[in-house]
Amino acid sequence: MMIAAVAAIAEVEFQWWMVPLAIGVFLALIFLFLIMRFFKLWLQALAARAGVSMLNMIGMSLRKVNPQVIVLSKIRAAQAGLDMETREMESHYLSGGRVPNVITALIAANRANINLTWKTATAIDLAGRDILEAVQTSVNPKVIDCPSAQSGKGTIDAVAKDGIQLKAKARVTVRANIDRLVGGATEDTIIARVGEGIVTTIGSAATYKEVLENPDQISKRVLEKGLDAGTAFEILSIDIADVDVGSNIGAKLQADQAEADKRRFQAEAEKRRAMAMAREQEMQAQVRENRAKVVLAEAEIPMAIAESFRKGNLGIMDYYRLRNIQADTQMRENIGGGSPGPAGGPQEAG
Repeated sequence: MMIAAVAAIAEVEFQWWMVPLAIGVFLALIFLFLIMRFFKLWLQALAARAGVSMLNMIGMSLRKVNPQVIVLSKIRAAQAGLDMETREMESHYLSGGRVPNVITALIAANRANINLTWKTATAIDLAGRDILEAVQTSVNPKVIDCPSAQSGKGTIDAVAKDGIQLKAKARVTVRANIDRLVGGATEDTIIARVGEGIVTTIGSAATYKEVLENPDQISKRVLEKGLDAGTAFEILSIDIADVDVGSNIGAKLQADQAEADKRRFQAEAEKRRAMAMAREQEMQAQVRENRAKVVLAEAEIPMAIAESFRKGNLGIMDYYRLRNIQADTQMRENIGGGSPGPAGGPQEAG
């Protein structure tokens, strides 16, 4: 019994000492693992005097921030003479920003003596703009083709006052305006405004020859309108690369108008012809109606003669004289080549 009790006590004492020992060993292994993981990165930061401690790197890992991205960016900034806050870089990383891109843009702007702050650079980056490309465009101006290749059109077509079509190509040299990158219009707006200015300038020319003689007038008038207002760029120059003569749009429009007028006049003439034909048919029907009335009236003559015989108003000698007159009239008409008169009425009555 005594041996069993001593063994139980020894077992309890052994377990009590093993628990803190195991915890200590576990924590030591974790700490050693973290040190081994970030030691090389910490050593690089220390050599570059970037000011990033081992605890900061461990905290970044716990905050779901990639320590390598932040530390390497901090080293680049320190080597370039820029003082960047680690907290601000972590905040921008957690916001979905591109920290290395922003640091590169700040270094390039510092080398080119461009006033670009961390706040402005991060705001441009979070707005979806490529801050590095903007700085490069500000240092090295960019040439934009007008019209762009994505539009599918090779030229900007416009018509002068004399009706001749001109096809123009332009190249716009722009420089990025850092202060207007946030909220400023893009390249598409520049292309649209330049195209509108070219069309307006060509359309206001009296003849196409004026444009061909002085193509630089197009760029001068377009530049005078201040097309870069409200955009993220500053227009340095507008150069007319090519101007070609197209078709005679005015003549085509006049020919189309003449053809339309001809069809309209033909339709009106056909309408009048149809109305005349209808009127002719109406008159023929009216003539036939009047002839029918005459026939009806002549049919009543024998009846009137018979009625006169019955009432004694017409004698036999009067009837013979009437017959002689009718026969004489018919003979004269036959001799003269005329149509025979209606002499059959009294004969039918006799």
